[in-house]
Amino acid sequence: MLAVLSVLLLCPCSPVSGVFQRLYCSLSDSCECDFKPNIRDLEWDLYKNVFGQPLAQDIVSEEVARFLQNKSPDRPLVLSFHGSSGTGKTLVSSMLGKHLFGSAMSSPYVHQFIPTLHFPRPDRLQEYREELKSWVKGNLTECARSVFLFDEMEKMPPGLIDVLEPFLGPSHVVFRTNYRKAIYVFIGTSGEEVINRKALESRQAGRDREEITWADLQDDIARAVYNSSTSGFFRSSVVLQRLVGRFVPFLPLSRRHVERCVRSQLCQRGSCGRGDVVEAVAGDMTYAPVPGHYFSTAGCKAVPAKINFFL
Repeated sequence: MLAVLSVLLLCPCSPVSGVFQRLYCSLSDSCECDFKPNIRDLEWDLYKNVFGQPLAQDIVSEEVARFLQNKSPDRPLVLSFHGSSGTGKTLVSSMLGKHLFGSAMSSPYVHQFIPTLHFPRPDRLQEYREELKSWVKGNLTECARSVFLFDEMEKMPPGLIDVLEPFLGPSHVVFRTNYRKAIYVFIGTSGEEVINRKALESRQAGRDREEITWADLQDDIARAVYNSSTSGFFRSSVVLQRLVGRFVPFLPLSRRHVERCVRSQLCQRGSCGRGDVVEAVAGDMTYAPVPGHYFSTAGCKAVPAKINFFL
């Protein structure tokens, strides 16, 4: 069948060539909707431009590399990013789009869902479930290598994400569509209390954040998001069935990490030498808890606005 399809694809004048191209790419590994993964550049970007997140850097680079090395994965890659605002979750998710398709969020195969935009009314949950299932299925039919980003999971209507359960496990492959090649990333602040508490305990004990391991947090994050009524994973079968491959913790940022954020953004503006601005911005941030003032309460989120003020 693939041989017949490949012959048809040589005839661009054919009115059905577009249909056959989509079918051919769904069944073959020789073309995958502009999928151009560059794992080395992804790793470099993570370690150069994401600050204070040794666990997230290691987990994301390792999981993506392992997943893409397998030409016939037995299930899609499912990651869930957790941590306080401004710690780099959205930045890392955009890096995935950039280094998998070369065009970040502008790629037609990177799909972002924001609950306040796409699912604003909890009373329409059943309608949203049907729409989401249809959207995901349609996009996977168009491109088996699709990337789905679910942002602000703390605002996602509970029960909505469960409609994805058939897509996330190992059993769902149907004609024209290999559901196992997709990547799903959930992003939210749920579970931040667990992560921040572990980081604080480590800091107070005089240990470096690099000593915190994924095993220290994985089960606690899973329990926290499953039991939180403000989490899109509240009582979710996706968590219960262990369909999330990794819960990725993003640690709270200290002042030195904020300073690195400021320096990086200053350099992007051509003002690398402005140490006075670095000091001013970092000094103007709010740090917690009291006493201690170890971690920025807004991470690096307020840095661009404060640079504008002090520059």
